[in-house]
Amino acid sequence: MLKRHLGRRRFLLGLGGLGAAALVPTPAEASLSAPVRKLSLHNLHTGEKVSARFWEEGQYIDDGLASFNEVMRDFRSNEVHRIDPKLFDQLFLLQHRLGKQGEIQIISGYRSPKTNAMLRRTSSGVAKKSYHMKGQAIDLRMPGVELAHLRNAARKMAVGGVGYYPSSNFVHLDTGPVRSW
Repeated sequence: MLKRHLGRRRFLLGLGGLGAAALVPTPAEASLSAPVRKLSLHNLHTGEKVSARFWEEGQYIDDGLASFNEVMRDFRSNEVHRIDPKLFDQLFLLQHRLGKQGEIQIISGYRSPKTNAMLRRTSSGVAKKSYHMKGQAIDLRMPGVELAHLRNAARKMAVGGVGYYPSSNFVHLDTGPVRSW
């Protein structure tokens, strides 16, 4: 009788432990529940760098978002466009998943329709209805992070589009439907 009671007790304690573990947020959830979200962006074409908080006390910070919009502008036309704040959430989440803080290098952020059309004429890898034109995409790399590792971590997040361009040395992220290429 005592043995059976201890067995059931261990079983119930084990279930309780599993239940408690289920309540602990995953790294992805934990990072998005952080009280402050901050990023450091470096536009490789303009040389501009910005480090700013974009989320605090449960809401987006307009000044931080505006500084990110500026550094992610279409450098060819100098056109600034509103970037989807969810893209910055993805970048923050990606850094957290990689255990990496620091600079995110921007290869391409916003693209005007004119710039996108010009790039389509010179490259087969540019979409006609690119998410870059909607302010919903970034082509990036992170110093110290292998490109394939960056791509794999982004795909595991399953929160948008992930493109892998090893010959051009960047990963594409967007806030569109979950897909990869």
